[in-house]
Amino acid sequence: MARTIPHRELRNNSGAVLRDVQAGETVYVSNNGEVVAVLIPPPRGADASLRFRRATVRGGFGDLERVRIAEPVQGVLDELRGDR
Repeated sequence: MARTIPHRELRNNSGAVLRDVQAGETVYVSNNGEVVAVLIPPPRGADASLRFRRATVRGGFGDLERVRIAEPVQGVLDELRGDR
């Protein structure tokens, strides 16, 4: 059984949608009326194999030193925006 849902429903009810997929349902996800994704249950059984690749870290943000500031961030942002 398959159904089509708008992306907003997936965003708002992702847990329920994923449970439905886990139970065997196929879900088509649409954006502005056009199907943009299909959620299907993973294959089952001994011959079922899924390929995964490890996530890559980009940007080098992990190498940045942590900084603590004495004042709230909102104050700093307000000050920066005031210069515009």
